[in-house]
Amino acid sequence: MMDSPDIQRHSLLKPTVQTPFHIDFDWWKNSDSNWKIHLQACLCEEHRAMFSDLGNIDTIDWIDPETAEVKPVDGLLHILMTHCSHQPDFITSFTTIVDVAFRTLLANGNSPLSSEQIGSATGRKSDTILRTLAGPRIYKGIRPYIGETRS
Repeated sequence: MMDSPDIQRHSLLKPTVQTPFHIDFDWWKNSDSNWKIHLQACLCEEHRAMFSDLGNIDTIDWIDPETAEVKPVDGLLHILMTHCSHQPDFITSFTTIVDVAFRTLLANGNSPLSSEQIGSATGRKSDTILRTLAGPRIYKGIRPYIGETRS
C-alpha cells in the first residue's frame, strides 16, 4: 500500500527537539495546488493589495548576500521572507502551532530550525511543536532537514 502525499515516512530516526526542520517547497508545490493561496494569506496588509492578482506573481532575480550569485526566486516568497515575516503581527497568540512553525521558518529565510529554537523564538512549547511536526502527516511542507536546498 502506498502512502498518500500527506502521510509519508522520511527517516527511520525519530526527530527530537534538536532535530532541524525546514519548509520543503518542492514537496509543498507538488502536494498542494493551492500553495500560493496559503502563502498569500501570510502577507502583511501592505503587500496583500500588491499580490491580490495571483497572475502577477512571478519569479524575480535575487542576489545571494553571501555568494553574490544571482538566483531566480519566487517573488511572493521573497517578499514574505524579507518584509512581511518581520512585521509585529506576523505571529500572534492566536496563530496555530503549524503556522507558528511555518512563519518562523519563513522569518528565518527557511534556514533549518529545531522545535526548540522555534519554541524559544515564539514562546511556544518545543515538545508540542515537535509532536506536531514529527507526526505522520506533513503540514505545509515542514519536514526534518536532511541537506536539501532551502527553497
